[in-house]
Amino acid sequence: MKHWLSDYEWMALQLSLKVAGYTVLWLLPIALFLAWLLARKTFVGKTLLDSLVHLPLVLPPIVVGYLLLISMGSQGVIGQWLASWFGFSFSFSWRGAVLACFVIALPLMVRAIRLSIENVDPKLEQAARTLGASPLKVFFTITLPLIFPGIITGTMLSFARSLGEFGATISFVSNIPGETQTLPLAMYNFLETPGAEMEAARLCIISIVIALLSLFISEWVNRRMQRRLGVNG
Repeated sequence: MKHWLSDYEWMALQLSLKVAGYTVLWLLPIALFLAWLLARKTFVGKTLLDSLVHLPLVLPPIVVGYLLLISMGSQGVIGQWLASWFGFSFSFSWRGAVLACFVIALPLMVRAIRLSIENVDPKLEQAARTLGASPLKVFFTITLPLIFPGIITGTMLSFARSLGEFGATISFVSNIPGETQTLPLAMYNFLETPGAEMEAARLCIISIVIALLSLFISEWVNRRMQRRLGVNG
């Protein structure tokens, strides 16, 4: 692939895969916890938490990016604190792109995993606890294997969504080649450049192929797990 891409395009592709990979890596444990909490627990503020988790689905991505900028940017409330105490900054770096993709993809992964957890019969978990299994053991030996298809679906959807993220990223960490310029941002540059239609088309094709491959893998794993669990589908 590198032979028919320019260094500029190849750099954007590598950065996109890096950002999407780190997004999924950090997102998975947090989304798993939130999905379990929303599916299995009743507590004060549950509706509010559910609304906050799903808010990025209905907000324009550029609004999400603006909120990240004023909170996590170098002059933001939390961003200033991180910079002064830990010397860490999300501003104008690929880490900021990961954070933007994290927020945008969070509701997709939480929703997929939550639906899987809600489809697990609670009586199976209760029976295991009755036999003396700890809540942690019940989760890892009963719940987790049964919700694995939902985890794969959520992971692939989040990965594909992270590859396509544009609005929140450009408004939070700008469009810096080699640092924050992912595939959609590189495509935006090409679309704004006269005579660069072919380069934009190449990146468009790559984005479509990677997204379709992610969805195909998700569906394939889902079907294999359903057959293993004896579920018709």
